[in-house]
Amino acid sequence: LKAVLRDLWSGHNFWLRNVALDNTTNNRKALNYAEKSVTANAKQIAKVFAPFYGEPASEQLFTLLVKHAGAIKAYSEATVAGNKSRQDAAKADYASNTDEIAAFFSGVNRYLPKDKVRDLFAAHGAHQFELIKELQEEDYDHEAETWQAMQQHVYAIADTLTTALERQFPAKFPSIHVR
Repeated sequence: LKAVLRDLWSGHNFWLRNVALDNTTNNRKALNYAEKSVTANAKQIAKVFAPFYGEPASEQLFTLLVKHAGAIKAYSEATVAGNKSRQDAAKADYASNTDEIAAFFSGVNRYLPKDKVRDLFAAHGAHQFELIKELQEEDYDHEAETWQAMQQHVYAIADTLTTALERQFPAKFPSIHVR
């Protein structure tokens, strides 16, 4: 499960980076493909939780993840357009969505405190916004550093979610001894 979630969250970063890059280069065909891939990835992430929390919760998470990606895409578009007020609005939408994601996870799993989840996703968004700025400015040295930090951070998200599932459903993970 840990490997699957790490892979899916890495894919999430990859496709969101492609959305930002394709916005920057105005590559509409690639952008369309990347946007579809972001949505498919969100569906895959949400489906991981269906066996634990049911299909309705999986669909709720999918909706939240689509909103999450939409706020990042809106920030990318606003950055390319040089529109500070739209950037601020996208960041506000992202912060609101982060609260919704935190409420979702803390609501289904007592081992996922709302503040911890909020902090994880707030840092994730900060990385995304920084990467978008660096792509726009063609600051590829810093973008490469940000990418590495982003990848490590999504592993922290995946590992936190995995550990919480293991603690909440120990019978589904019989070979793991959770403290």
